[in-house]
Formats: sequence, C-alpha cells, structure tokens
Amino acid sequence: MVKRKLSDGELMKILDINKKTLDRFKQIREETIAEAKKLGTKNSKKIKVLGISGSARDESDTSQEDSNSEELLKRCLAYCEKMGAETELIPLRKYDIKYCKACYSTTNTQCHFYCSCYPKGTDAGDDMSKILYDKILEADAIIFATPVNNFKISTLMATFIDRCISLDGSLKPANPEAPKDKELNIKHMKFIELTADNNIPGSGMLRRFLGKVAGIIVTGHEEGASMVISNLFMTLNHFGMLFPPFSNMYAMSSVCNSTHEDKKIVLTDCYFEEVELLAKNIMNAVKIAREHKPTDWVYDYKSN
Repeated sequence: MVKRKLSDGELMKILDINKKTLDRFKQIREETIAEAKKLGTKNSKKIKVLGISGSARDESDTSQEDSNSEELLKRCLAYCEKMGAETELIPLRKYDIKYCKACYSTTNTQCHFYCSCYPKGTDAGDDMSKILYDKILEADAIIFATPVNNFKISTLMATFIDRCISLDGSLKPANPEAPKDKELNIKHMKFIELTADNNIPGSGMLRRFLGKVAGIIVTGHEEGASMVISNLFMTLNHFGMLFPPFSNMYAMSSVCNSTHEDKKIVLTDCYFEEVELLAKNIMNAVKIAREHKPTDWVYDYKSN
C-alpha cells in the first residue's frame, strides 16, 4: 500500500511545530539522503581492513604479557595485506573512549552522528568522536578480536560497540545549539516515522555500517567463546554488517590448564591457519560486497 504524502500544513499540525522547525527536519532529511548516496564511495580502489582489538593486556603493563587475541588479529591483518589490502590495527586500550550515555533509549533522534555527548571538535570530544568514527567509515572490512571476560566480550570492546550506536541510524541534531532537547527530538522522530520512504535510502535513519564485512576472533579459557561470538554477531549483523561463511574463529585453552599455559596452546600453527582462512574469506566477501551499493541492503528506515 502506498502511503499518502502529508502536506507541510498537515505535518506542522500533527507535530505541533512551526515552519522553521519543519524546514530543519526536512534539511536533515535531504542531507542524510545525500550522505546515503556517498556510502561506499572510496577514494582508493585498495581494500581497507580495520582490526579492532578489545584486549587490555600489554607486555609493558601489569599483565606483563602481550594479548593472545591481538596476536591472532595481527596475523590475520598480515594475511589481508599479502592479498593486497591496506590494514590498520586499533588497540582500544590505547584510545580514550568514554562510555555511552544511552540517549538513544530516550528516542532514536536523541543520539546523533557525530556523537553529541562527546562532540567532535570540542574539548569534550573523545577519541571515538575525533578519530575512530572516521576510520570506521573508511573501512571495507572490520575484524573484531576480543578475549572472553566472564563469558562476555571485554569491557573495552563493549564500550566501543556501545559507542558505535552513533553510526547505526543516528542523524544530525535538530537543534545543534541544544542537541539534547528531548521534546524536539521526539517530534523529529515522529517526523521520520511519518515521512521515511523505504524506496529512498537516507530518508529516515541511516545505518553507516551497511555493506561492511565483519570478522570475529575470540580467545579464552572458558567455553564462553560461543556466547561472545553470538553476542557480537547479532549486534554487528543488526548494524548492517555482512558475514561471509566461516567469518569467526575461537582459539581455546582448557579449564584443566592454568592460564599461564594458554599462550603456548592458543598461539600455534592450528590457529594461525584458522586466521589465514578467515582473512581469505573476508577479502573474498569484500570483493563481492563491492559489486553492490551499501544501500542495496534494505531495512525499515523509520526505526532501528
């Protein structure tokens, strides 16, 4: 059924807003449609693969050992490089990433891109706003590596994933001077619900992970690996990321061994071969994904 297009007068009456506010809502809509058209446009033909390491372990810190998951991630990125990719490792422990304040749970348009809780270009901005969002936008594929911490992803990875919500649908603030105007943001969300057209990418919420390929590497000492992978898979898939076959791997020790023995078990040829195969699958998936526009992947633009 084709939805009837509401007039400006009808929208102003339903939303209880003036013409200036309606024009701002419409301006954001047009700018987001333009942004959607640019998704997937690369300045380089070279495939860019980003490696996100959620490990807190570092030889120079209190653990006195480098991370097992990060070592496997480094090897996976090296295999991607051999196949022609440009790669970058992001050890999250070396970045200042503030916690998400859950504005999104108030109403979708209370959360913005770039994040208005830690605004880019201000003293309040953190490394997520200043550095990492842009790196994510440029990536063709992202490989997430995390240890199992208490049967879940690491705290560093959880904080990073939570802050990625700004990339998953969020728009510019309706009022840049008061981005957390709850009443206005609720009206903005209602405007989107009334006007979003699933035939026009960017006419509503814009998922900026669309068409990016994901890979997962997990190491641990318990059987929590499957729980960690399942958690990451569901979250990233709902972000709009693509998962090729065999796009995750877990390198496990045993609860029968002390943790100090993990490294000699996890960092072995068996798992090195696994990360090489993972790299091949990711690179193949990127080549397939590049045959399509990210916005070919559809979702309901009225909501997340």
